[in-house]
Amino acid sequence: SAQSRPPLGKEELSVQTLLQQMQDKFQTIELDDMSCRIDDLEKNIADLMTQAGVEELEGENKTPATNKS
Repeated sequence: SAQSRPPLGKEELSVQTLLQQMQDKFQTIELDDMSCRIDDLEKNIADLMTQAGVEELEGENKTPATNKS
């Protein structure tokens, strides 16, 4: 049982600490990666909204104000 287990030795504590550090680092990497993906997604959405707005203006006005030709 867990109650009769001897206290952790230095080696076990070192391994446990190392595993915790690795887990923390992995979670940080996951969060950084997720943050980058969210930033990319927000940019793509903004681009799509801009394109949709331009198409909407072109459809309404037939001659968009930004037309320089």
